[in-house]
Amino acid sequence: MVKQRIVIKLSGSLFGFDTQATQLKEYAQLIKKIGEHYQPIIVTGGGKIARFYINLSRELGLDEAGLDLTGIMVSHLNARLLISGLGDLCYPATPKNLEEISLALVSDKIIITGGIYPGQSTNATSALIAERTGAKKFFNATDVEGIYDSDPRTNPKAMLFDSIDVKRCIDMLSNENSMAGTYDLMDLISLKVIERSRLPTVVFKSSVENIEKVVLDGIRRGTEITISS
Repeated sequence: MVKQRIVIKLSGSLFGFDTQATQLKEYAQLIKKIGEHYQPIIVTGGGKIARFYINLSRELGLDEAGLDLTGIMVSHLNARLLISGLGDLCYPATPKNLEEISLALVSDKIIITGGIYPGQSTNATSALIAERTGAKKFFNATDVEGIYDSDPRTNPKAMLFDSIDVKRCIDMLSNENSMAGTYDLMDLISLKVIERSRLPTVVFKSSVENIEKVVLDGIRRGTEITISS
């Protein structure tokens, strides 16, 4: 029986200079459990390590496209950390484009990758992969509780949406910052892909417990992005 595919974007905040192997083992065990029910495609963010390299490279004069590539390389190193904890259950390489993703799917194994194209966040990469693979749902496990009407890190009165229409999200992000390493929670490219493919999407705070409850138990947490007819 062919398993349904899902895409899970893992926040880059999981990967930092102080990350412990025990943390990654917990996520690897969760991914194994998810793999019993679905064929998951995991996309890892670059996190603080990517921003560290991007900022250093920017000071040294590297152009924005080169900075994007630097961030992509770090995200693939993060992906390899998780692959290390999954053994034969996981596809052994990190696909570098949509064609390689399609080839990896044939293995029926768990797939873990990082960023793909310069100028696109791993949110956009995840949405594109979900569209290309016919994924049932896109789960964006990030470092905040969901989508707010303003930045909760600077506005303590920011309101968390239980659900929000994708068109409203697009309006809210019309002034997107596209410098490497500064992408917002959901960027315009990812939202446009979600809109055109009518991709069911949920944004929620990343933790082993939350991912298990949202993905496997179907418990509502965070923000559902809806697509109006």
